[in-house]
Amino acid sequence: MKRINYLFLMSLLLVSVWAHPQLKSRETVFYQDHYENLQIGYSKTTSIVFPYPIKSIDKGSTDVLVQKAKGVENILLVKAARQYFFQTNLTVVTSDAKLYVFVLNYNEDCPDLNINAENALAASKEVLFTLVNENQKKIEQSASLALSKKIKTSGLQKTKFQLKLEVNGIFIHEDVLYLRVVIENKSKISYDIDQLRFFIRDQRKSKRTASQEIEIQPLYCTSSSAVIPDKSEVVKVFALEKFTIPDNKLLTLQLQEKNGGRHLEVNIKKNLADKVIPLP
Repeated sequence: MKRINYLFLMSLLLVSVWAHPQLKSRETVFYQDHYENLQIGYSKTTSIVFPYPIKSIDKGSTDVLVQKAKGVENILLVKAARQYFFQTNLTVVTSDAKLYVFVLNYNEDCPDLNINAENALAASKEVLFTLVNENQKKIEQSASLALSKKIKTSGLQKTKFQLKLEVNGIFIHEDVLYLRVVIENKSKISYDIDQLRFFIRDQRKSKRTASQEIEIQPLYCTSSSAVIPDKSEVVKVFALEKFTIPDNKLLTLQLQEKNGGRHLEVNIKKNLADKVIPLP
């Protein structure tokens, strides 16, 4: 009888030892998933604020209503489409290449009303976009680097009305061009910028054919300042999608004054590639 009890206890011990690592392994896999639990309601809206613009949204159920806040790119509004829905999830990708996962539960009494996504764990450290220049955070970092570089490009400037418009640095990184633009105001009257535009245009206008202009929209600018005070200067870096200048064409920077006539233009010819400096 004692032998039977001994064998039974040994068998139980072996089963426990075998089962323990199995359970431990399953727990490890479970806790590798990073997500934020959110309580949302039917009659109240939850706002989630992300550090960068939202690129993609996917909700796990039609029982949840999701939309961007009107006029902004980094705030997501979430609420229940019906009461007492089953637990579901929400996935958000932002332009700084981060993936956020939220588990949504119904709670009409105490929903989470204001969430800062910076405090949530990103489920992925890096997201690969279809186009490399869609990663806003990398563009901002490269533009800041181009702003601080001491190396300068000469010969690309226009001076008029005691104003100077100059491109003193052209850089490139991962198929994005960075143009460092200096606007200097030596006059006693402040300069209000109406617009600063970039064009690829014909080098010479023909009387028989219409002049062609292709406007290039910047991906990012380091400064939103629209006023150049008197006796001062402002330096900005503009990020542009990579391009080259064909024969008989120019890249034109056009600066126009708001409610004024002090307009300036700088033209860059096809030797743009000779002036480009790679960013590390």
